[in-house]
Amino acid sequence: MYAPGTESFIKQAREIQEDELQRFYGCMSKHLLPSKEGGEVVDSLQRLHLIVSATKYIRTLPPDFSKKIQTLLRSPSCPEQFQILCSAILRESLPLSLHSLSTELSQDSRTLSYMANVILSQAGNKEDLLPLCQHLLKCLESRQPEVQIPKHTLPILSKIFSFSPQILSEDQVNLVSRKLADWLRYASVYQGASMSSGGFFTSPRARQPALMIEVDGAVAGDFFTVLCVGQNYTEDQWMNMYTFSMIRSWLLTYDTEGTSNAESAQLKRTQVIQTPHQDDRSEVDSSVMSMVSATSSSSRFLPPKERLREKAFEYCHRLIEQSDRKALKRTDAELQKACLVESVAIMDIICSEDASYVYRAFPCIKALYGRLSADLASARALLPIAQFYLNHSETAAVESESIFCHLFSRFPAELFNEPILAFEFVQFCLRNVSVLQEKVAIYRHSFPNLLKFLAWNSPGLISEYVELLPSLLAPETAIELLHSLLDLPCLAAALDLQHRSACYPVQDRAVWDQQGSKVAASLDAFRQQSYRGFFLYILRPEAGTGDTIDRLNTLHEALEGMVESPRVVRCAQIVPVLLHVYFNTVTQMADEKLMNQFVMVLLERSSLLYNIKNFSTEVQRVFSTHLQTLCKLHPPLIVDQYKELLDFASTTTSIYSKEDFYTHVVWVIGEYLSVSYDPRCTVELITSFFEGLEAVLFEITQVRQSANPLCYSPRLLTVLMTALAKLASRSQDLIPRASLLMSKMRSFARSGPVAACFSEEDTEEIITRAHELINLLKLPNVAQFVLAPSARGESPRWHRDTNSGLPQRMRAISGLLHNQSNFLPA
Repeated sequence: MYAPGTESFIKQAREIQEDELQRFYGCMSKHLLPSKEGGEVVDSLQRLHLIVSATKYIRTLPPDFSKKIQTLLRSPSCPEQFQILCSAILRESLPLSLHSLSTELSQDSRTLSYMANVILSQAGNKEDLLPLCQHLLKCLESRQPEVQIPKHTLPILSKIFSFSPQILSEDQVNLVSRKLADWLRYASVYQGASMSSGGFFTSPRARQPALMIEVDGAVAGDFFTVLCVGQNYTEDQWMNMYTFSMIRSWLLTYDTEGTSNAESAQLKRTQVIQTPHQDDRSEVDSSVMSMVSATSSSSRFLPPKERLREKAFEYCHRLIEQSDRKALKRTDAELQKACLVESVAIMDIICSEDASYVYRAFPCIKALYGRLSADLASARALLPIAQFYLNHSETAAVESESIFCHLFSRFPAELFNEPILAFEFVQFCLRNVSVLQEKVAIYRHSFPNLLKFLAWNSPGLISEYVELLPSLLAPETAIELLHSLLDLPCLAAALDLQHRSACYPVQDRAVWDQQGSKVAASLDAFRQQSYRGFFLYILRPEAGTGDTIDRLNTLHEALEGMVESPRVVRCAQIVPVLLHVYFNTVTQMADEKLMNQFVMVLLERSSLLYNIKNFSTEVQRVFSTHLQTLCKLHPPLIVDQYKELLDFASTTTSIYSKEDFYTHVVWVIGEYLSVSYDPRCTVELITSFFEGLEAVLFEITQVRQSANPLCYSPRLLTVLMTALAKLASRSQDLIPRASLLMSKMRSFARSGPVAACFSEEDTEEIITRAHELINLLKLPNVAQFVLAPSARGESPRWHRDTNSGLPQRMRAISGLLHNQSNFLPA
């Protein structure tokens, strides 16, 4: 939300009339001069920028006025603030100015950067960027004095090739690679000249440039890197830093072609033998030889891409060495961590392109891991190290299992509240999901830990986990994963309590009680020994300790104070989404045994869910959908789980808390409890289910004047009646009992308490359904044919059976009739 004053300005800018705008253009034209300075011109440019950017459509500037803005932008003598505003105005307005700007590109680096911003924002294809790209390459190729190298060339060039990699030819790629190698390796180690004002006491010795220093204060004894500290930087040092910032994207884009790995290795071996002491200064006369290059092979005669790899590798190796120094400033310590991440990633790319670097890199990477593994503050730097091991450990014959055990066991458990690390960790898993599944045994068993990132950062990671969840599924842990998804809000609550418990010691009771009485009660439970086993299980780091908790209700009671926590509520909202992903995946891999276990879990957990508003309803809706899918895929589930289904369907208490799920259970019983689906479906089994459903329907239709209003829907009644009719049609001895029960539905639906609860339309639907079923049951053979069509009707043999189309027609008619009613589940 904007401040009231800001909203007022935006509203005025959007509602400005065209005639007023033209007068404003005319007034501004008189003041737009490159040599003019003053707050009035700045204020006018700021107002114009607001006007052209405040609307969703692009405003068109008058041609003459647009040319003046472009002239102001191109003028090197123009104040920088003018150029910034002119560049912003041209990016937001018409007509497009990229072609006119491209024909007169400035030689001034500052002006060129602002012109390039306009060209890059308006370019639609490679041809639009070609003049700017050629100009930048010409600047790079020209042998200017070092102080005149345009600092802004590399950032602009980086944006260009990220937009259109094909814009550079092979020769141009080699040119840039050669320049990048020089800037990486041969920047001056002396500080730039300070802008001293002079004076009587200024001596010639004091004006001499000093050497760069390391982050710990020592004098830099090797070549310059981004971790060298100084008061002033020379132009080539700035180019060194710009080069390092773009080298990873450059290698990924252009380093896949050139000398092959074998040819490169052979060429290097030859150079070591022939020119072991060759000077490697290449084009830059003021370079300082490094210790690294003194012990490594010469790269003077390498192709540009190969040479860039060598120099980038040396540079990253030195950065890793520099990161071991104790930084004097906190900002330098953070820079060290960032440089470690980038350096290891670049070395990983180089080793992927040329396997000969793997053996040179692994001692350094292994030592780095040993130094950082115990430091949680460096956790983000361990992810690229893990990526390096994942990519190259087999090549170097190095064991990597311990690294991934450390990664998946400690990071999520201790750093779940670090959002950036959580995102990068999940992205690491997504990038390597196939390799992790095949080569890292702990990956699939670490889902209790991985879910901690989601439980704590649920809104920001939902799309990533929707993509990641299928890879965590395995037959041996599928049931435990299902329980873990259902307990995800409990995990969020437990993590919240763990975090609060660490922040508020037991002794500081006053601060503790400020969390609220309900939260304080849950904190008490978290710290009690009697609940310790529950919390240890819900916060477990690895799968395999059991499917779920025996006394889950006890855990829910302990966490009752957290049900209104925003984190817990948001976490509960994403569980149904993940459950859909889970079931859609698992039904493709589940066998008969696993499907039977799913049905048992659905029946058990439908009443064992964390008491969050709407959570149970949404989860039961998912259960209902996928129970039908499971039974359709494997109809014998009804007979396999008949005891559990019969107990569930015969209990009226199942209706009040989970009516929708109960209705679907009744429907699948009526639909799939048939000998046509399973030969084990005996008359005794059908009778048992019929008697259970009969008792439930009889009980809920007993109307008493003093009873409470009905708390179930007409839809449940129609499904119960239909299921009883289906079962009676398969065991005709039950038809009289079914007919008698349905004959009482008219008097039930017309009674006073029922009429007060149901609408007239609902009442008529109940009576009509009962009447239709009674008429069908008068003709047992027809009832069996209509209510229990053959399973083979789904795939009729048209060429053999001329009557096989009848079940399909009956289904079509039934579907049309049911579309007019809301009393049947989908």
